[in-house]
Amino acid sequence: MGFLETLFSAGGKTALVTGGASGIGRMCAEALVQAGARVLIASRKGEVCGAVAAELNGLGAPGSAEGFVGDVATEEGIAALVKAVGARTDKLHILVNNAGRSWGEPLETFPFSAWEKVMSLNVAGMFTLTRDLLPLLEKTGTADDPARVINLGSVMGTAPLGDGAYSYAASKAAVHHMTKILAKELAGRHVTLNAFAPGPFRSRMTAFATADEARRARVAETIPLGRIGRPEDIAGALLYLCGRGGAYITGAVLPIDGGVSVQTGHELFSGE
Repeated sequence: MGFLETLFSAGGKTALVTGGASGIGRMCAEALVQAGARVLIASRKGEVCGAVAAELNGLGAPGSAEGFVGDVATEEGIAALVKAVGARTDKLHILVNNAGRSWGEPLETFPFSAWEKVMSLNVAGMFTLTRDLLPLLEKTGTADDPARVINLGSVMGTAPLGDGAYSYAASKAAVHHMTKILAKELAGRHVTLNAFAPGPFRSRMTAFATADEARRARVAETIPLGRIGRPEDIAGALLYLCGRGGAYITGAVLPIDGGVSVQTGHELFSGE
C-alpha cells in the first residue's frame, strides 16, 4: 500500500451512511466506496438507496455498497435501523450521521411544529443512533485506529445565519456541540467524533438555491472562494477524518464552506 493509500484508504472497513441516497450523503457514500469500504446506505426511501447502491457498485471501485430502508426520525425507526445493520454486519468502523431535514418559513409564521420535526431527526436521531450503534463501533476501535463517527452539521450552525430556517440552524449548532460532548466521553472507548459544517452544496435540501446554473452562480457570488462546494470537497475531508491521517483528531467541527464562516459582514477600515 502506497503512502497516500496508507493515510486515506478505507479498505477493509464497513461504514453506514444515513440519508446516503442524495446530496452530501451520496457524496460520502461514493467517496467511501472509491476508498475501498463496504458502505451501507440507509434512508426512508429504501428503493432509492438500492438504486444508488447499484450505481456505486457499477463504478468499478474497490469498495461496495448496499442500500436499504432506514428512518432516523423516530425511536422505532432507529431501533429497526440498528437491527437491520446488525443483520448485515457484526462490526462497524465508520458511521456518517447525514440524515436530516430543514424547514424554511418567515419569522412571523414559523410554526411550533417545525421545532420538533427538525430537532427530533437532526439532533435526537443522530444522538440515539450513535449511542445504539456503539457496540458495533467499539468492536473495531483501537488506540491507533479508532472507530469514526462523522456528524453533518452546517455553516448555519456556526455563523448566525437564520435565513428562515431557524430550527435547522439551531439544530446544527446542537449537532456541533453534541459532537464535542460525545468526543470527550467516547475517546477512552476508541471512538472519535467529528463534524462537518458545510456551506452551499448541490442537494435536495438546497435545490431552491442550487438547482440550476443561474442560481448556483448567484450563490457563488456570496462565497469568499467564489463557488459552491463540489463532491471532491466532501470526499477529501471525509477520507482524511476516516483514514489513518485523521486517527488523532476528535471533537473537531470542520468548516467546508468556502470561507463563509469567517466572513465578518463588516469591514471596519475597508475604506481607509
